[in-house]
Amino acid sequence: MLTSEELERYARHIVLHEVGGQGQAALKAAKVLVIGAGGLGAPALMYLAAAGVGTLGVIDDDVVTLSNLQRQIIHTTADVGKAKTDSAAESVAALNPHVRFITHEMRLQAANALEIVGGYDLVVDGSDNFTTRYLASDACFLARKTLVAGALGIFDASLTTIRAHEKNAVGEFNPTYRCLFPEAPPPGTIPTCEEAGLVGAFAGVLGSMMALEAIREIVGFGEGLVGRLLMIDARAMRFETLRYARDPANPLNGDHPTITDLSGHR
Repeated sequence: MLTSEELERYARHIVLHEVGGQGQAALKAAKVLVIGAGGLGAPALMYLAAAGVGTLGVIDDDVVTLSNLQRQIIHTTADVGKAKTDSAAESVAALNPHVRFITHEMRLQAANALEIVGGYDLVVDGSDNFTTRYLASDACFLARKTLVAGALGIFDASLTTIRAHEKNAVGEFNPTYRCLFPEAPPPGTIPTCEEAGLVGAFAGVLGSMMALEAIREIVGFGEGLVGRLLMIDARAMRFETLRYARDPANPLNGDHPTITDLSGHR
């Protein structure tokens, strides 16, 4: 049930035919984990909190630095030196006291991924490295959780939703992250944010879209991004979508799966 204060807070959702009171109640009941309280996780966390997601979790082992503030809008100058999880918790509490916020001040690793991911309904991956992306994807498959995965380049970005543990209308498993990216690029081939730079507002665009896709998944309106990769070219202000399918040779839910646990991750 929504309180009178919540009804006023979420009034613009409730009048939407696609959301309504039932959709807002679904958001209140949802449990969402955000991986990373950085450039993507920061706006995602703020919009998910504002939307009324009942339980929000964040996992991050970093501390706030001055150079983060150009894009990581959940933190402030006064937070420099503070754990990002603590800073995020304070910002979410100030924005929406109805949200239960859980902090995991650690890095997502094979030893803790299944336990942490298993406590949530949906995972939003805002990490900035392929090691964490593959781990998050594999953990979500094994824990049977939905994954919203975003990746940010200098002026390019991508977004998709993965429900590889579920089957489509014709009875085939949905594609995995490994169907889209069978192998990570060699180390050093993709420059880091520190090396190449980044426009902060662009991180905000993708992080907000990740929150939107998570909300859409919870409420259930529109056409999602399962089996579709949304690509953004910020230089040309162009959005394109391509479809991708399950690879029968993928090691996770392929015809002959070889990944049955997270022991292969380091």
